[in-house]
Amino acid sequence: MFCGDARMVWMLMPGQTWAGAAASFVLMWTAMMVPMMAPSLAPALWRYRRTARAAIAGAGYFFVWAMLGAAAYPLGMLLATTDARWAPAVVVLAAGIVQFSAWKWKHLACCRELAHCCTPADGASAWLHGMHLGVRCALCCGNLMAVLLVTGVMDVVPMVAIAAAITLERIWPAGARITGAVVVGAGIFLLERALNE
Repeated sequence: MFCGDARMVWMLMPGQTWAGAAASFVLMWTAMMVPMMAPSLAPALWRYRRTARAAIAGAGYFFVWAMLGAAAYPLGMLLATTDARWAPAVVVLAAGIVQFSAWKWKHLACCRELAHCCTPADGASAWLHGMHLGVRCALCCGNLMAVLLVTGVMDVVPMVAIAAAITLERIWPAGARITGAVVVGAGIFLLERALNE
């Protein structure tokens, strides 16, 4: 079972269509991504020095997150309808283990480098640069977003915790290991609780 009321995000409201529910989720997800990801995106956008290209790059970045929300919705619906009470715990545990992987460290290094790379000269290049930042960021912190999806995408506490973890690991390399230890511990706790229910 999803943690807390997290399952409710994935359920259809009376009279709601699948398309309407998916569109509502994507809008909510994208609106949520802006305050969550802004701290880790700010260094890359700061290089634009308040030009319109910063807004265009930011729009490209959040477009990627909107598309990921659209892709996550059917997976969330599937997971929410399963009776496997241990499934969210496994997602959290796996996300914590990924924090220690070479794959995670490679993508985290790419995100840090992109924050300091050159600024595109025109709007189209800024859009593509923003999309590139979004893809790199998603590869870097997708495991933590999976934790958010199964623990409470509408809950402020997990949102703030995940946003802080993402920002911490971008600023301080050891932050990813600390986050990994916390997430693995949470996954073990959730798995033990699910198996004992």
